[in-house]
Amino acid sequence: MKQTDPKYQALFTPWKIGNVEIKNRIVMCPMGGTSLFGWFELTGCHFDKEAAKLFLERAKNNVGLIIPGIAPLRDTFWGKWLWQNKKMFEDLKVFMDEIHKTGAKLFIQLTAGMGRSWAITELVAPLHKNKFTRALIKPIIDTSHELASPSAQKSRWAHDIECPEMTVEQIHEIIEAFAKTAKLCKEAGVDGVEVHAVHEGYLLDQFSIEFFNKRTDEWGGSFENRYRFATEVVKAIKEACGKDYPVSLRYSVESKMKGFCEGAMPGEDYVEVGRNMEESEKAAKYLEDAGYDMLNADNGTYDSWYWAHPPMYMPQNCNLDDVAHIKKFVSIPVVCAGRMEPDVAAEAIAEGKIDAMGVARQFLTDPEWITKLIEDRLEDIKPCICCHSGCFNFSSSKGHANTQDLTDTMGLARCALNPETMQSKKYHLEPAKKAKKVAVIGGGIGGMEAALVLAKRGHTVTLYEKTDKLGGVFIAAAAPSFKEKDKALITWYIRELTKYPTITVKMNTEIKDIASLDADEVIVATGAVARRIPIKGVEKSIEAVDYLLDKKAVGENVVVIGGGLTGCEIAYDLYLKGKKPVIVEMQDDLITTKGVCLANTSYLRDFFKTNKVPVHLETGVSEIADGAVIVKHKDGTTETIPADSVILSVGYTPAPIAEKKKNVHIIGDASAVGNLRTVIWGAWDACMKI
Repeated sequence: MKQTDPKYQALFTPWKIGNVEIKNRIVMCPMGGTSLFGWFELTGCHFDKEAAKLFLERAKNNVGLIIPGIAPLRDTFWGKWLWQNKKMFEDLKVFMDEIHKTGAKLFIQLTAGMGRSWAITELVAPLHKNKFTRALIKPIIDTSHELASPSAQKSRWAHDIECPEMTVEQIHEIIEAFAKTAKLCKEAGVDGVEVHAVHEGYLLDQFSIEFFNKRTDEWGGSFENRYRFATEVVKAIKEACGKDYPVSLRYSVESKMKGFCEGAMPGEDYVEVGRNMEESEKAAKYLEDAGYDMLNADNGTYDSWYWAHPPMYMPQNCNLDDVAHIKKFVSIPVVCAGRMEPDVAAEAIAEGKIDAMGVARQFLTDPEWITKLIEDRLEDIKPCICCHSGCFNFSSSKGHANTQDLTDTMGLARCALNPETMQSKKYHLEPAKKAKKVAVIGGGIGGMEAALVLAKRGHTVTLYEKTDKLGGVFIAAAAPSFKEKDKALITWYIRELTKYPTITVKMNTEIKDIASLDADEVIVATGAVARRIPIKGVEKSIEAVDYLLDKKAVGENVVVIGGGLTGCEIAYDLYLKGKKPVIVEMQDDLITTKGVCLANTSYLRDFFKTNKVPVHLETGVSEIADGAVIVKHKDGTTETIPADSVILSVGYTPAPIAEKKKNVHIIGDASAVGNLRTVIWGAWDACMKI
């Protein structure tokens, strides 16, 4: 076994939160959907065996501290308080004994609620707006309670919904529930609790921020009043559990807000309307004095969601400087999260800038990543690509609340790249009843994933790729400079294929007739082809893939036709290269597709707005002329937009080379155009049946 690289040594030193010693400096941060008490389920709170399995596997793979996802103090459905379910805590105690055998520690994160950040869905929003239906569904789901905020204000997700002001009675109920639930956690052997949160614009954070809190009673106004809710919570927990029982606080150093639903870009000079650094310096010390034993920190609110849930467009280690600064004002440990890289974190810990490294979604993608880091097998770590497609795909666009599918709302913290995560009953590997010869046609991500799953199940696989490179269309998708993790993923797949002697890869081999193959089963993973639009001059345009693969040079002024995710990423890439992009989109907003996380889409929308990238919405293209694009706006007016180059990004059409039969399986974009999640999960759906 290889030895750990010395540059990571600081990550594997012990530290303390209060009197609790943690064996290393890697914290598995909380993620919605990983609550040990269940998440958004009609049956209400219960001990969640799927989440328990997730955490025990990570504990066995050397994580120091685990913090499961938020546990609402009051069930979303039926309104039962957590502390009323004693059986759940009995199950928790048995689980904690297993966790402690691994040497890991675990804190339970308890939430006061979401307030105006509650991601009300398109399905539920109409029921809330109507007084009759709101009253009718109240015994099942009390939307007014879920949306209750410090002051009456617009919902982050549905701007036509006004969130009601929380009553003083409700505040006291929540404080009492924190204390009662924390005490049950302590009795169950839980090592500490984390209060959710003066962070990310959730309820306690809304109370602390003057922009959201317009109250005139003792819970609003002055600094002390705005932070009263958070301080009363920790005091109540300490009174119930003893002053030595550790209480962490999820904390946002700065709000990174320019206004309602408008965030600040990294490095931007702006006026902070939320918590600025000056107030944060004071608040951090004030919260420590109130009794908090740790700050689990990053930045942002739901208005600047990309700081707390950084997509691939955000810089790596994006919150480190701010979190390191705030550590100077407290004596308690400070954890930093936000695209943290182990080498940078280790250096920061060694220099005393932070106390530990917070990591979340990498644990969903690869449960063994710490073990691989310890064993100096970094090339074996399957990288998280920050897509949020499986773990947190709350999506929204103009005029819409959370458009995420209900099945996704009820199943957060899954992983686009690892189907087994949080759904091991549906996706799991079992030896095949009969070993077969399987041909996989297409060496993109779907084809490579299929080959790996089949080989792990005992089949013999021949993978055919018509070009000289593996990766398919994902090579183009990974081309921009901000897609370093996508590039690493392709490299990971190619390396993994070499580990299985039962996989044969045949490059530069185009299959036109599957009948010629010596195979019992055939997987068709031939992807899709770019869609063309029937407009005059379309032949003058450049296909998105050709631009991304650098097959066609572009001029300074570039019109991108299509404001979906790919089109927006191309425009972003063009801007970073010093070009002058213009986006033309027929829909009323950019990236209106369901399942693309608001953290990702809002970054791109805010980036274009901040950097004055022209965006023409509800606009069609009439003609691509020489040196210009002629467009027609919603009001019927036409406009000529100068263009040295035009890039076409209007979607794809499936391109299977065979029809689906008993022993022929069509997967990925060859079946239906989707994203990496549909490609990978679809590969498992097909390969588990062979």
